[in-house]
Amino acid sequence: MPIERIKTGIPGLDEILHGGIPKRNIVLVSGGPGTGKSIMAQQYLYYGLTMGEPGILVTLEEHPVQVRINMAQFGWDVRKYEEKGLFAMVDAFTGGIGEAAKRERYVVRDPTDVGNLIDIIKEAIRDVGAVRGVIDSVSTLYLTRPSLARSIIIQVKRVLSGLGVTSLLISQVSVTERGFGGPGVEHGVDGIIRLDLDEIGGELKRSLIVWKMRGTSHSMRRHPFEITSKGIVIYPNKVLKITRYGVFEERA
Repeated sequence: MPIERIKTGIPGLDEILHGGIPKRNIVLVSGGPGTGKSIMAQQYLYYGLTMGEPGILVTLEEHPVQVRINMAQFGWDVRKYEEKGLFAMVDAFTGGIGEAAKRERYVVRDPTDVGNLIDIIKEAIRDVGAVRGVIDSVSTLYLTRPSLARSIIIQVKRVLSGLGVTSLLISQVSVTERGFGGPGVEHGVDGIIRLDLDEIGGELKRSLIVWKMRGTSHSMRRHPFEITSKGIVIYPNKVLKITRYGVFEERA
């Protein structure tokens, strides 16, 4: 029986994933600051909206108004989809404080209350019939309680996957950290995509590697990518080799 997949719509990524993300998978998108994690997740959501697949975006680290502005800069205007009831922004950042926040439909008053957060996520998913989801970022949920990271991820996964939502969870790591953003987190998700930004010889190089993806084979190589005015573009036919002597790109 063929695997049911969700196309990411991100140029190059579906080729690397041999067709897309298996449906209901919960994928950790991990990386340091400036690597393009949020852009990738927003691009994934917006592509789905253009294909008639409703989605939700849970924002924990940025004001929903700013998120909409950021997305619009790439031509991803989500307001029209919100008005049609096809997209929901879950505000887990403001706590309902401020005039703009009062206009948000889905507001988490206390983001540290994981139970309340999950209840509102469920409500948003059911209201719009979400097929795709993004949480930006899950690191915020266990930043002060690292021992609970795996437990929190499992709770979130149970809800998202259980409701049929194929989701990207953003995970923050430091510039020098080579992990995935929390003890045990990598074992609680179905897939891990790691984004890196390396300074080699005075130049920054972006690259991506799929560390794991349950239910499908995938490229085992590190691929270069760029952030353009229309979003992320990955080069599946190129491999980025990083050594202590420099960076080498070669055709796959």
